[in-house]
Amino acid sequence: MRQSHLFSHTRREAPKDEASKNARILVRGGFIHKEMAGVYSFLPLGLRVISRINNIIREEMNAIGGEEILMSTLQSEEVWKKSGRWDDEAVSIWMKTKLKSGAEVGLGFTHEEPIVNMLKNHISSHKDLPVYVYQIQNKFRNETRAKSGLMRTREFLMKDLYSFSKDEDSHAKFYGKVKEAYFKVFNRVGLGGKTHLTYASGGSFSKYSHEFQTLTDAGEDHIHICTTCKTAVNEEIIHEHKICPECSGKDFKKEKAVEVGNIFNLGTRFSEALELFYRDDDGKEKAVVMGSYGIGPGRVMGTIAEIYSDLNSLVWPESVSPYAFHLIALSGKNSDITKEADKIYHKLTSSGVSVLFDDREISAGEKFADADLIGIPKRLVLGERSLSSGKLEYKNRVTGEEKNLSLEELLGEL
Repeated sequence: MRQSHLFSHTRREAPKDEASKNARILVRGGFIHKEMAGVYSFLPLGLRVISRINNIIREEMNAIGGEEILMSTLQSEEVWKKSGRWDDEAVSIWMKTKLKSGAEVGLGFTHEEPIVNMLKNHISSHKDLPVYVYQIQNKFRNETRAKSGLMRTREFLMKDLYSFSKDEDSHAKFYGKVKEAYFKVFNRVGLGGKTHLTYASGGSFSKYSHEFQTLTDAGEDHIHICTTCKTAVNEEIIHEHKICPECSGKDFKKEKAVEVGNIFNLGTRFSEALELFYRDDDGKEKAVVMGSYGIGPGRVMGTIAEIYSDLNSLVWPESVSPYAFHLIALSGKNSDITKEADKIYHKLTSSGVSVLFDDREISAGEKFADADLIGIPKRLVLGERSLSSGKLEYKNRVTGEEKNLSLEELLGEL
């Protein structure tokens, strides 16, 4: 992408109606556009980041046997009434609308009921199990107060995976695989060292559910980290039990965090309510055992932006950066620099390397300020010195490494 062709622009000033750091830096960097409170659109740079996060999630879900689908947003009143979750008193965050016929429909805030209803057409025998299906899809929640930028919105992307197993033992094995897969996801997107498996209440489904909480001062939650095993518990659990459910330790450190993922044992609540049964080896009818597993890609993006930014700069982890390199041409009025930069750009892109090429006719100071906001970690600069030496100025903003490389040396390293 030539930066001169990029329609979205950086902003010098932060938007006055944004309090959170992630929204301020992402709006200024040209990644997102605020439509209204709690609703954001992704601009070209932001879409590239969220797509890379989605692809990491997709790869790890596929690796444990997940099959990707895409379900409808519009939700049938009839299906949700069977579980008792259609009524606004049971679920306070519904967004609903009416068809021209007068029938009421909901905008999905999660998909347990419709996925169970769908799989009634595909599961009838123990030979049809297990099934693991997931989607990455927009959800809608009528939050009383949308805040914290991308970390609490009314319309948002969710990766929701649902597991269908024969019994508790086979379900537990898959549940453990999801835990491992989630840690792989958070490690790959750059949140690994700050993300803790956190015990939470299982509600009516089981003793515990599990959250994945990332430490940040911008977090809305407080978690208590066991000083012995580093497992965390949320406020509700620490008040109830006061010991670590993993190692029985009693010493904790309280931290602020944001929930980036969660996993739940659902048992047979939804399969019984919507009559999803299978016949076992003996021909006996049994309810399918379920689990649900969520990650918010937008919330992950916002959390990364909170952790890896300051007031005027952002440095994306390489795995989610919108481009692999930011090529900056300091050409001024020197057409030879422009020609050489064009040559380098074409050579890199033809080799399969993604590059944002700042070919604009503006000052060096403006280019570097924009590069700091956009946050691509690997920077290549071509100016008068580079032209005379035949070497690009290379800087890795994550590691701090700086060196001069010829194009051939750079391609060789890649």
